[in-house]
Amino acid sequence: MLKNADLKRRLNLAAGLFFLVLGALGVFIPVLPTTPFLLLAAALFMRSSQRLYLWLTNHRVLGSFIRNYRLYRAVPLRSKVVALVFLVLTIGYSVIFVIGNWWLRALLLLVMIAVFRHILRLKTLTPEMLEDIRRRESVDPSAMAGDPGIAAD
Repeated sequence: MLKNADLKRRLNLAAGLFFLVLGALGVFIPVLPTTPFLLLAAALFMRSSQRLYLWLTNHRVLGSFIRNYRLYRAVPLRSKVVALVFLVLTIGYSVIFVIGNWWLRALLLLVMIAVFRHILRLKTLTPEMLEDIRRRESVDPSAMAGDPGIAAD
């Protein structure tokens, strides 16, 4: 029989893998938000698997999303622009061509405005921030992942 802590660790691990897949798909499918899913996966791995946490945060492609956000709470300008464009295109299409109810259209537009505001409020990575990240990585690449302080696998 599974102990409560072991069950919790396994559930965190499964959820982490699920959000990792969604985040990885977000790299290729612009409608899916990459950074939030990867941050969630990293948080879940931090509680369940040190090995997967370190792999994800040090990953050549995916790790940069987490490190950029963790250090500066900032995202690249390109990511913001792509997210905003696809947000307007997908919700705009739905409001104009798919949804017939006026109240549902209004609700979707309110959601779009709220998400639009949220994305605009995120800091944009500057060249100085990126240079600082590169400098930190060259000094100690493992320090960028942070110390998860979790149980070993």
